[in-house]
Amino acid sequence: MKKFLMATAMGTMAATGAIAAEHEGPIKIGIILGFTGPIESITPGMSDAAQLAISEVNEAGGILDGRMLEAVTADSTCVDAAAATAAAERLVTSDGVAGIMGADCSGVTGAILANVAVPNGMVMISPSATSPGLSTAEDNGLFFRTAPSDARQGEVLANILSDRGVESVAVTYTNNDYGKGLSDSFIASFEEAGGSVTLNAAHEDGKGDYSAEVGALASAGGDVLVVLGYADQGGLGMIRSALDSGAFDTFMMGDGMYATALLDTIGDAMNGSFGAVPWSEGEGTEAFAANAEAAGFDPATSYTRESYDAAALLALAMQAAGSTDPNEYKDSILEVANAPGEQILPGEMEKAIQILSEGGDIDYVGATNVELIGPGEAAGTYLEYTVTDGAFEQQQIR
Repeated sequence: MKKFLMATAMGTMAATGAIAAEHEGPIKIGIILGFTGPIESITPGMSDAAQLAISEVNEAGGILDGRMLEAVTADSTCVDAAAATAAAERLVTSDGVAGIMGADCSGVTGAILANVAVPNGMVMISPSATSPGLSTAEDNGLFFRTAPSDARQGEVLANILSDRGVESVAVTYTNNDYGKGLSDSFIASFEEAGGSVTLNAAHEDGKGDYSAEVGALASAGGDVLVVLGYADQGGLGMIRSALDSGAFDTFMMGDGMYATALLDTIGDAMNGSFGAVPWSEGEGTEAFAANAEAAGFDPATSYTRESYDAAALLALAMQAAGSTDPNEYKDSILEVANAPGEQILPGEMEKAIQILSEGGDIDYVGATNVELIGPGEAAGTYLEYTVTDGAFEQQQIR
Protein backbone atom coordinates (compact mmCIF):
# COMPACT_ATOMS: atom_id res chain seq x y z
CA MET A 1 0.00 0.00 0.00
CA LYS A 2 2.85 2.36 0.91
CA LYS A 3 4.51 1.73 -2.49
CA PHE A 4 1.19 2.34 -4.21
CA LEU A 5 0.68 5.65 -2.39
CA MET A 6 4.24 6.74 -3.24
CA ALA A 7 3.76 5.84 -6.89
CA THR A 8 0.45 7.67 -6.95
CA ALA A 9 2.05 10.76 -5.41
CA MET A 10 4.91 10.66 -7.88
CA GLY A 11 2.44 10.27 -10.77
CA THR A 12 0.44 13.24 -9.51
CA MET A 13 3.61 15.35 -9.23
CA ALA A 14 4.64 14.38 -12.75
CA ALA A 15 1.20 15.23 -14.12
CA THR A 16 1.23 18.56 -12.28
CA GLY A 17 4.64 19.34 -13.70
CA ALA A 18 3.48 18.50 -17.21
CA ILE A 19 0.45 20.76 -16.82
CA ALA A 20 2.62 23.58 -15.53
CA ALA A 21 5.01 23.19 -18.45
CA GLU A 22 2.07 23.15 -20.85
CA HIS A 23 0.89 26.50 -19.49
CA GLU A 24 4.32 28.11 -19.29
CA GLY A 25 6.22 26.93 -22.36
CA PRO A 26 5.85 27.98 -25.98
CA ILE A 27 2.55 27.37 -27.74
CA LYS A 28 3.21 25.15 -30.74
CA ILE A 29 1.38 25.82 -33.99
CA GLY A 30 1.47 23.09 -36.63
CA ILE A 31 2.01 24.11 -40.26
CA ILE A 32 1.20 21.19 -42.55
CA LEU A 33 1.60 21.85 -46.27
CA GLY A 34 2.72 20.07 -49.41
CA PHE A 35 6.43 20.75 -49.22
CA THR A 36 6.76 17.89 -51.70
CA GLY A 37 4.26 17.01 -54.42
CA PRO A 38 2.22 18.84 -57.04
CA ILE A 39 2.11 22.27 -55.37
CA GLU A 40 5.63 22.37 -53.94
CA SER A 41 6.49 25.52 -55.93
CA ILE A 42 3.90 27.62 -54.04
CA THR A 43 4.23 25.97 -50.61
CA PRO A 44 7.31 27.92 -49.44
CA GLY A 45 5.43 31.20 -49.77
CA MET A 46 2.47 29.80 -47.86
CA SER A 47 4.73 28.61 -45.05
CA ASP A 48 6.61 31.93 -44.96
CA ALA A 49 3.32 33.80 -44.68
CA ALA A 50 2.10 31.69 -41.77
CA GLN A 51 5.42 32.09 -40.01
CA LEU A 52 5.28 35.85 -40.57
CA ALA A 53 2.03 35.98 -38.58
CA ILE A 54 3.61 33.88 -35.83
CA SER A 55 6.67 36.15 -35.74
CA GLU A 56 4.48 39.25 -35.48
CA VAL A 57 2.64 37.75 -32.52
CA ASN A 58 5.93 37.00 -30.78
CA GLU A 59 7.30 40.47 -31.53
CA ALA A 60 4.13 41.84 -29.91
CA GLY A 61 5.00 39.98 -26.71
CA GLY A 62 3.13 36.74 -27.35
CA ILE A 63 -0.34 35.78 -26.18
CA LEU A 64 -1.86 34.70 -22.87
CA ASP A 65 0.43 36.80 -20.68
CA GLY A 66 3.58 36.52 -22.70
CA ARG A 67 3.67 32.99 -24.07
CA MET A 68 5.53 32.75 -27.36
CA LEU A 69 4.38 30.81 -30.42
CA GLU A 70 6.54 28.14 -32.03
CA ALA A 71 5.95 26.85 -35.56
CA VAL A 72 6.29 23.11 -36.23
CA THR A 73 6.17 22.11 -39.89
CA ALA A 74 5.07 18.86 -41.51
CA ASP A 75 4.70 17.64 -45.09
CA SER A 76 1.19 16.84 -46.32
CA THR A 77 2.52 15.85 -49.78
CA CYS A 78 -0.82 17.26 -51.04
CA VAL A 79 -1.78 13.89 -52.54
CA ASP A 80 -0.84 11.02 -50.19
CA ALA A 81 -3.61 10.76 -47.59
CA ALA A 82 -1.80 8.12 -45.51
CA ALA A 83 1.42 10.14 -45.34
CA ALA A 84 -0.48 13.32 -44.55
CA THR A 85 -2.45 11.61 -41.78
CA ALA A 86 0.73 10.21 -40.24
CA ALA A 87 2.41 13.63 -40.38
CA ALA A 88 -0.58 15.33 -38.75
CA GLU A 89 -0.76 12.62 -36.08
CA ARG A 90 2.87 13.35 -35.18
CA LEU A 91 2.09 17.05 -34.90
CA VAL A 92 -0.67 16.31 -32.40
CA THR A 93 0.72 13.41 -30.38
CA SER A 94 4.49 13.92 -30.51
CA ASP A 95 4.90 17.65 -31.02
CA GLY A 96 1.90 18.67 -28.93
CA VAL A 97 0.61 21.43 -31.17
CA ALA A 98 -2.33 23.52 -29.99
CA GLY A 99 -3.68 24.17 -33.49
CA ILE A 100 -2.97 23.38 -37.13
CA MET A 101 -2.53 25.83 -39.99
CA GLY A 102 -3.41 23.57 -42.92
CA ALA A 103 -3.67 21.32 -44.60
CA ASP A 104 -3.57 22.49 -48.19
CA CYS A 105 -5.04 20.18 -50.84
CA SER A 106 -8.61 19.07 -50.29
CA GLY A 107 -8.11 15.31 -50.26
CA VAL A 108 -5.40 15.25 -47.61
CA THR A 109 -7.23 17.93 -45.64
CA GLY A 110 -10.34 15.76 -45.48
CA ALA A 111 -8.27 12.75 -44.41
CA ILE A 112 -6.53 14.69 -41.64
CA LEU A 113 -9.82 16.16 -40.47
CA ALA A 114 -11.53 12.77 -40.21
CA ASN A 115 -8.61 10.72 -38.90
CA VAL A 116 -6.68 13.17 -36.73
CA ALA A 117 -8.41 16.45 -35.99
CA VAL A 118 -11.84 15.15 -35.00
CA PRO A 119 -10.62 12.15 -32.94
CA ASN A 120 -8.10 14.36 -31.11
CA GLY A 121 -10.27 17.45 -30.81
CA MET A 122 -7.80 19.59 -32.81
CA VAL A 123 -8.61 22.84 -34.63
CA MET A 124 -7.56 23.13 -38.28
CA ILE A 125 -7.64 26.28 -40.41
CA SER A 126 -6.86 25.51 -44.03
CA PRO A 127 -5.68 28.32 -46.32
CA SER A 128 -6.31 26.47 -49.56
CA ALA A 129 -8.50 23.35 -49.31
CA THR A 130 -11.40 24.40 -51.50
CA SER A 131 -13.49 21.29 -52.19
CA PRO A 132 -17.23 21.96 -51.72
CA GLY A 133 -17.44 18.61 -49.92
CA LEU A 134 -15.55 20.05 -46.95
CA SER A 135 -18.44 22.42 -46.27
CA THR A 136 -20.56 19.52 -45.01
CA ALA A 137 -17.83 17.33 -43.50
CA GLU A 138 -18.36 16.14 -39.92
CA ASP A 139 -15.95 18.36 -38.03
CA ASN A 140 -17.37 18.98 -34.52
CA GLY A 141 -16.83 22.69 -35.14
CA LEU A 142 -13.06 22.20 -35.47
CA PHE A 143 -12.50 22.96 -39.16
CA PHE A 144 -12.25 26.38 -40.80
CA ARG A 145 -10.80 27.75 -44.03
CA THR A 146 -9.68 31.17 -45.17
CA ALA A 147 -10.11 30.30 -48.87
CA PRO A 148 -13.56 30.21 -50.47
CA SER A 149 -15.21 26.97 -51.55
CA ASP A 150 -14.93 25.83 -55.15
CA ALA A 151 -18.70 26.10 -55.34
CA ARG A 152 -17.97 29.81 -55.69
CA GLN A 153 -14.93 29.34 -57.96
CA GLY A 154 -16.97 27.29 -60.42
CA GLU A 155 -19.40 30.18 -60.81
CA VAL A 156 -16.57 32.67 -61.29
CA LEU A 157 -14.89 30.59 -64.00
CA ALA A 158 -18.19 30.15 -65.83
CA ASN A 159 -18.84 33.90 -65.68
CA ILE A 160 -15.40 34.66 -67.09
CA LEU A 161 -16.05 32.44 -70.10
CA SER A 162 -19.48 33.94 -70.66
CA ASP A 163 -18.10 37.47 -70.51
CA ARG A 164 -15.43 36.52 -73.06
CA GLY A 165 -18.00 35.02 -75.40
CA VAL A 166 -16.71 31.45 -75.11
CA GLU A 167 -19.55 28.99 -75.67
CA SER A 168 -17.83 25.60 -75.99
CA VAL A 169 -15.03 24.11 -73.88
CA ALA A 170 -13.33 20.82 -73.09
CA VAL A 171 -12.45 20.20 -69.44
CA THR A 172 -9.64 18.26 -67.80
CA TYR A 173 -9.31 17.94 -64.03
CA THR A 174 -6.87 16.32 -61.64
CA ASN A 175 -8.34 13.05 -60.44
CA ASN A 176 -8.89 13.84 -56.76
CA ASP A 177 -11.40 15.54 -54.45
CA TYR A 178 -10.27 19.02 -55.44
CA GLY A 179 -10.36 18.44 -59.18
CA LYS A 180 -13.64 16.55 -59.22
CA GLY A 181 -15.40 19.05 -56.95
CA LEU A 182 -14.25 22.06 -58.96
CA SER A 183 -15.09 20.36 -62.26
CA ASP A 184 -18.62 19.55 -61.10
CA SER A 185 -19.17 23.09 -59.83
CA PHE A 186 -17.81 24.72 -62.97
CA ILE A 187 -19.75 22.54 -65.42
CA ALA A 188 -23.03 23.05 -63.57
CA SER A 189 -22.58 26.83 -63.69
CA PHE A 190 -21.32 26.92 -67.29
CA GLU A 191 -24.13 24.77 -68.66
CA GLU A 192 -26.72 26.70 -66.68
CA ALA A 193 -25.46 29.83 -68.43
CA GLY A 194 -25.90 28.14 -71.82
CA GLY A 195 -22.36 26.89 -72.37
CA SER A 196 -21.47 23.50 -73.83
CA VAL A 197 -18.87 21.05 -72.44
CA THR A 198 -17.63 18.73 -75.19
CA LEU A 199 -15.77 16.36 -72.84
CA ASN A 200 -14.99 16.28 -69.14
CA ALA A 201 -11.99 14.02 -68.52
CA ALA A 202 -9.78 13.35 -65.51
CA HIS A 203 -5.99 13.19 -65.65
CA GLU A 204 -3.59 11.59 -63.19
CA ASP A 205 -0.68 13.49 -61.67
CA GLY A 206 2.86 12.26 -62.07
CA LYS A 207 2.62 10.85 -65.59
CA GLY A 208 5.30 11.43 -68.21
CA ASP A 209 2.96 11.34 -71.20
CA TYR A 210 -0.47 12.95 -71.52
CA SER A 211 -0.90 12.54 -75.26
CA ALA A 212 -3.78 10.05 -74.93
CA GLU A 213 -5.76 12.34 -72.64
CA VAL A 214 -5.13 15.34 -74.88
CA GLY A 215 -6.05 13.33 -77.98
CA ALA A 216 -9.46 12.49 -76.55
CA LEU A 217 -10.11 16.12 -75.62
CA ALA A 218 -8.98 17.32 -79.04
CA SER A 219 -11.33 14.90 -80.75
CA ALA A 220 -14.22 16.24 -78.71
CA GLY A 221 -13.32 19.81 -79.65
CA GLY A 222 -13.97 23.09 -77.89
CA ASP A 223 -12.82 26.68 -78.18
CA VAL A 224 -10.81 26.53 -74.95
CA LEU A 225 -9.33 23.77 -72.79
CA VAL A 226 -10.26 24.31 -69.14
CA VAL A 227 -7.47 22.96 -66.94
CA LEU A 228 -8.41 22.28 -63.32
CA GLY A 229 -5.19 20.78 -62.02
CA TYR A 230 -1.79 21.57 -60.52
CA ALA A 231 0.88 23.77 -62.07
CA ASP A 232 3.68 21.46 -60.93
CA GLN A 233 2.11 18.21 -62.08
CA GLY A 234 -0.67 16.97 -64.36
CA GLY A 235 -2.02 20.39 -65.25
CA LEU A 236 1.38 21.40 -66.57
CA GLY A 237 1.67 18.10 -68.45
CA MET A 238 -1.73 18.52 -70.07
CA ILE A 239 -0.98 22.04 -71.28
CA ARG A 240 2.46 21.12 -72.56
CA SER A 241 1.07 18.13 -74.48
CA ALA A 242 -1.80 20.18 -75.91
CA LEU A 243 0.62 22.83 -77.16
CA ASP A 244 3.07 20.30 -78.57
CA SER A 245 0.32 18.55 -80.53
CA GLY A 246 -1.49 21.72 -81.57
CA ALA A 247 -4.69 20.43 -80.00
CA PHE A 248 -5.38 23.66 -78.08
CA ASP A 249 -3.63 26.99 -77.85
CA THR A 250 -5.81 28.77 -75.30
CA PHE A 251 -6.43 27.58 -71.74
CA MET A 252 -8.60 28.67 -68.84
CA MET A 253 -7.06 27.71 -65.53
CA GLY A 254 -8.36 27.09 -62.05
CA ASP A 255 -6.61 28.30 -58.91
CA GLY A 256 -4.22 25.34 -58.71
CA MET A 257 -2.59 26.48 -61.96
CA TYR A 258 -1.66 29.97 -60.75
CA ALA A 259 2.11 29.70 -60.35
CA THR A 260 5.00 31.56 -61.90
CA ALA A 261 6.73 28.20 -62.31
CA LEU A 262 4.15 27.33 -64.97
CA LEU A 263 4.97 30.42 -67.01
CA ASP A 264 8.70 29.97 -66.48
CA THR A 265 8.41 26.44 -67.88
CA ILE A 266 6.18 27.09 -70.89
CA GLY A 267 6.89 30.73 -71.66
CA ASP A 268 5.13 32.91 -74.21
CA ALA A 269 3.05 30.02 -75.52
CA MET A 270 0.76 30.72 -72.58
CA ASN A 271 -0.04 34.23 -73.82
CA GLY A 272 -3.76 34.77 -74.19
CA SER A 273 -4.71 32.11 -71.66
CA PHE A 274 -6.58 33.19 -68.57
CA GLY A 275 -8.05 32.09 -65.27
CA ALA A 276 -8.92 32.96 -61.71
CA VAL A 277 -7.39 32.63 -58.25
CA PRO A 278 -8.67 33.68 -54.79
CA TRP A 279 -7.56 37.26 -54.27
CA SER A 280 -8.23 40.40 -52.32
CA GLU A 281 -7.53 44.09 -52.42
CA GLY A 282 -7.67 46.96 -50.00
CA GLU A 283 -5.79 48.34 -47.03
CA GLY A 284 -5.24 44.94 -45.41
CA THR A 285 -3.89 43.39 -48.59
CA GLU A 286 -1.51 46.32 -49.08
CA ALA A 287 -0.28 46.11 -45.49
CA PHE A 288 0.40 42.40 -45.86
CA ALA A 289 2.26 42.96 -49.14
CA ALA A 290 4.57 45.50 -47.53
CA ASN A 291 5.28 43.24 -44.55
CA ALA A 292 5.85 40.20 -46.76
CA GLU A 293 8.28 42.03 -48.98
CA ALA A 294 10.17 43.26 -45.92
CA ALA A 295 10.32 39.64 -44.72
CA GLY A 296 11.78 38.56 -48.06
CA PHE A 297 9.03 36.64 -49.81
CA ASP A 298 6.57 37.32 -52.63
CA PRO A 299 3.14 38.33 -51.29
CA ALA A 300 1.44 37.74 -54.64
CA THR A 301 1.88 33.97 -54.94
CA SER A 302 -1.07 31.65 -54.42
CA TYR A 303 -2.53 31.39 -50.94
CA THR A 304 0.12 33.43 -49.13
CA ARG A 305 -2.49 35.87 -47.82
CA GLU A 306 -4.82 33.07 -46.76
CA SER A 307 -1.96 31.31 -44.94
CA TYR A 308 -1.07 34.45 -43.02
CA ASP A 309 -4.68 34.91 -41.96
CA ALA A 310 -5.10 31.27 -40.93
CA ALA A 311 -2.13 31.42 -38.57
CA ALA A 312 -3.18 34.81 -37.19
CA LEU A 313 -6.71 33.60 -36.47
CA LEU A 314 -5.41 30.64 -34.47
CA ALA A 315 -3.37 32.89 -32.20
CA LEU A 316 -6.04 35.55 -31.77
CA ALA A 317 -8.75 33.00 -31.02
CA MET A 318 -6.58 31.51 -28.27
CA GLN A 319 -6.08 34.96 -26.80
CA ALA A 320 -9.81 35.72 -26.99
CA ALA A 321 -10.73 32.48 -25.26
CA GLY A 322 -7.91 32.69 -22.73
CA SER A 323 -6.97 29.12 -23.58
CA THR A 324 -4.89 26.94 -25.90
CA ASP A 325 -7.42 24.11 -25.64
CA PRO A 326 -8.94 23.73 -29.12
CA ASN A 327 -12.33 22.79 -27.69
CA GLU A 328 -12.33 26.07 -25.77
CA TYR A 329 -10.97 28.46 -28.38
CA LYS A 330 -12.70 27.02 -31.47
CA ASP A 331 -15.82 29.11 -30.80
CA SER A 332 -13.69 32.27 -30.68
CA ILE A 333 -12.47 31.93 -34.27
CA LEU A 334 -15.68 33.28 -35.79
CA GLU A 335 -15.83 35.95 -33.10
CA VAL A 336 -12.40 37.42 -33.85
CA ALA A 337 -12.81 37.00 -37.62
CA ASN A 338 -16.08 38.90 -37.98
CA ALA A 339 -17.70 42.16 -36.89
CA PRO A 340 -18.37 43.76 -34.51
CA GLY A 341 -15.09 45.00 -33.09
CA GLU A 342 -11.99 47.06 -33.78
CA GLN A 343 -10.67 46.30 -37.26
CA ILE A 344 -7.27 44.62 -37.30
CA LEU A 345 -4.90 44.76 -40.28
CA PRO A 346 -1.72 42.77 -40.90
CA GLY A 347 1.05 44.02 -38.64
CA GLU A 348 -1.38 45.03 -35.88
CA MET A 349 -1.04 41.96 -33.67
CA GLU A 350 0.00 43.96 -30.61
CA LYS A 351 -3.11 46.12 -30.93
CA ALA A 352 -5.33 43.07 -31.33
CA ILE A 353 -3.83 41.20 -28.38
CA GLN A 354 -4.13 44.27 -26.16
CA ILE A 355 -7.82 44.75 -27.00
CA LEU A 356 -8.59 41.07 -26.39
CA SER A 357 -6.65 40.99 -23.12
CA GLU A 358 -8.83 43.84 -21.87
CA GLY A 359 -12.00 41.99 -22.82
CA GLY A 360 -12.71 43.99 -25.97
CA ASP A 361 -13.81 42.81 -29.42
CA ILE A 362 -11.86 42.76 -32.66
CA ASP A 363 -12.86 42.33 -36.29
CA TYR A 364 -9.85 40.72 -37.94
CA VAL A 365 -9.63 42.07 -41.49
CA GLY A 366 -6.24 40.57 -42.21
CA ALA A 367 -4.73 40.16 -45.65
CA THR A 368 -7.89 38.81 -47.32
CA ASN A 369 -10.66 40.97 -45.83
CA VAL A 370 -11.59 37.97 -43.71
CA GLU A 371 -15.28 37.25 -43.32
CA LEU A 372 -16.13 33.71 -42.28
CA ILE A 373 -19.59 32.48 -43.21
CA GLY A 374 -21.67 29.32 -42.88
CA PRO A 375 -19.57 26.46 -41.53
CA GLY A 376 -16.53 28.66 -40.92
CA GLU A 377 -15.33 29.31 -44.46
CA ALA A 378 -14.40 32.44 -46.35
CA ALA A 379 -16.88 34.30 -48.53
CA GLY A 380 -13.96 35.24 -50.75
CA THR A 381 -13.26 37.14 -53.95
CA TYR A 382 -11.29 36.12 -57.05
CA LEU A 383 -8.78 37.74 -59.35
CA GLU A 384 -9.42 37.30 -63.06
CA TYR A 385 -6.12 37.38 -64.96
CA THR A 386 -4.78 36.99 -68.49
CA VAL A 387 -1.30 35.81 -69.42
CA THR A 388 0.38 38.65 -71.31
CA ASP A 389 4.04 38.72 -72.38
CA GLY A 390 4.71 35.62 -70.31
CA ALA A 391 3.32 37.09 -67.07
CA PHE A 392 0.04 37.17 -65.15
CA GLU A 393 -1.80 40.41 -65.92
CA GLN A 394 -4.56 41.36 -63.50
CA GLN A 395 -7.95 42.07 -65.08
CA GLN A 396 -10.48 42.51 -62.31
CA ILE A 397 -11.64 41.30 -58.91
CA ARG A 398 -14.81 39.23 -58.98
